[in-house]
Amino acid sequence: MLISEFDFELPRDRIAQYPKEKRDESKLMILHFKTGKIEHRMFKDIVEHLNKDHILVINNTKVVKARLFCNREDTGGKVEFLLTGIVDDKTFIALANPARKAKVHLRFRCGNGRVEVIEYIPKKRVLKILSKEDVLTFLEKYGSVPLPPYIKRKATEKDELWYQTVYAKRKGSIAAPTAGLHFTPHILNKLKEKGVNVFEITLHVGLGTFKPIKTEKVEEHTMDVEYYEIEEDIAEKIKNAKKSGKSIIGVGTTTTRTLESWSFDNKRLRGYTDLFIYPGYKYKVIDGLLTNFHLPKSTPLLLVSALCGKDLLKKAYNEAIKRNYRFFSYGDAMLLLND
Repeated sequence: MLISEFDFELPRDRIAQYPKEKRDESKLMILHFKTGKIEHRMFKDIVEHLNKDHILVINNTKVVKARLFCNREDTGGKVEFLLTGIVDDKTFIALANPARKAKVHLRFRCGNGRVEVIEYIPKKRVLKILSKEDVLTFLEKYGSVPLPPYIKRKATEKDELWYQTVYAKRKGSIAAPTAGLHFTPHILNKLKEKGVNVFEITLHVGLGTFKPIKTEKVEEHTMDVEYYEIEEDIAEKIKNAKKSGKSIIGVGTTTTRTLESWSFDNKRLRGYTDLFIYPGYKYKVIDGLLTNFHLPKSTPLLLVSALCGKDLLKKAYNEAIKRNYRFFSYGDAMLLLND
């Protein structure tokens, strides 16, 4: 299977630079992938399309301020660090830009905080915090929201709220599980009133979700690992719901990969996953999906294709472009239902 089969032309003005003022005012495409029927609604209308026979599973990870803008202590030269992993309370791993200016033993000031590069690993640096803060406190005080590179502006204070789901709890992601950005407490309450169960799991979004596919053949791509957790009682509820015939709807590709990893790996409740889902994969847990509109030739796009089929997804995306849907993290949503 060639990655070129998953390419498409997207006008630049379709790439959302800001979210809607109200989360639930995004557009919602509903794709009934068994019949091929497509509907066009607003996100708040999702309440009309889900009922007691549906289970929503959401990712409660919380985005940390993973981007640090720093200056060398000796020359003042600027270097940007993007956290990719935490080693311990005082040490973390980061990408450096420009990497050539982040040599071992160099020290940097990030606001009033101080770090030192203590080790080089391919394409990344290990940094030690020299000031009093632990890693998460350091990031909260001196870091910025890590907006994706296709958002061509600097993060603002509003992004600290916008680029976070209303149910975010567990710190650890360097990107938001963006399908969940559309929910409001009101919509979640309305769904629960209709009998829709909402279960929480965790996958800390890292580079693996966004790592570009550089191989010509899809099957040769490898994912970076990301950490996930599913509470034992939630796992039991999902298993029982599946047995009773209810439809499991993953909110986002991260939730979907978590549930499929759990099923694939002998029901392991926590650990690291590098599961790569692409057409030909047979879903074991997920019956439906809520997601945003994704980058061409990206792993999330292939995951969605595996659920509804490449040709139907191409048709839906062409229609989304014609109808001025907004794409990517701050864009509109698609609900895929198996009816």
